[in-house]
Amino acid sequence: MYKRLELHNHTTESDAVFTCRELTDFMAADGVDAFALTDHNTISGHYKVREILEQTGIPISCIYGMEYTTYYGHILCLNLTEYVPWENINRHRPELLFQAAREKGALAGIAHPYSYGWPFAQGCRFEMAMTDYSCCDFIEIFNNPEPLHEVNEKGLLLWEKLVLEGWHLAATCGMDLHGNSSLHGHYSTYIQGDTGGDIAKELADAIHSQKTWVCKGPLLETKAENGCLCFHLHQTGKPGYEPLPEERYLVTLRWAFGERTCRLDERIPLSAFGTDTRVIPKLFEDEDILENLVCVSPVVSL
Repeated sequence: MYKRLELHNHTTESDAVFTCRELTDFMAADGVDAFALTDHNTISGHYKVREILEQTGIPISCIYGMEYTTYYGHILCLNLTEYVPWENINRHRPELLFQAAREKGALAGIAHPYSYGWPFAQGCRFEMAMTDYSCCDFIEIFNNPEPLHEVNEKGLLLWEKLVLEGWHLAATCGMDLHGNSSLHGHYSTYIQGDTGGDIAKELADAIHSQKTWVCKGPLLETKAENGCLCFHLHQTGKPGYEPLPEERYLVTLRWAFGERTCRLDERIPLSAFGTDTRVIPKLFEDEDILENLVCVSPVVSL
């Protein structure tokens, strides 16, 4: 089964208006399978949400994390079970903090890499001198409240560039939720999992294998069979999304030395990709422009 995740959220433990209970209720009411608790520079809400879930039985899972909020960028950590000190962060060697978090079993990624920085929001833009992306697990390619072209498009293109250069990075998205804002019409992160499965392990498996979908409703599934790349559409039923007839969707494929647009019912010969071994599929409505992008699919390894 597919699970819908909301991976970037804040509470009154840092700078938001939702209490831990209000955030939990809000996510459950929208049919979210699991949400991440990623307050700024604190994990004080972790035990509160655990108690809420244990005492109420609300049918939702929590992914415990934190957003390292520095003057040089924000680092989003998921599956973070203990506080990792960051006060001596080195702007020119950010890999040290990523590695420290991963040594504790966490997933570490870059949040909203092109968010506006000074003079509007000092520190939100990722300005650390990252050179070794092997210590990074994911990039938040869509931070839903941010401007589409000025911020999110650049994040998407950064992720695509790094993936096609050979870095093993998953794509995620988030609401960066600080208050009562509708989740409808925005991107969510989807992974595969089992009913009652361990969400922390399922997320780690998905991130490490680059099997994450960033979408507004429909999931584009791709697979190689009989020498061709084939496509299948799965509608998730995400609240706020109205499915279209399949003939109105377009698929784009991007690899290191080429791009191609096709229909869902087309079968693309693997020979079309030459010697490239990584392909990034995306799903659009009617026209392949960013405003019509509805799904970024997992990287296809040929």
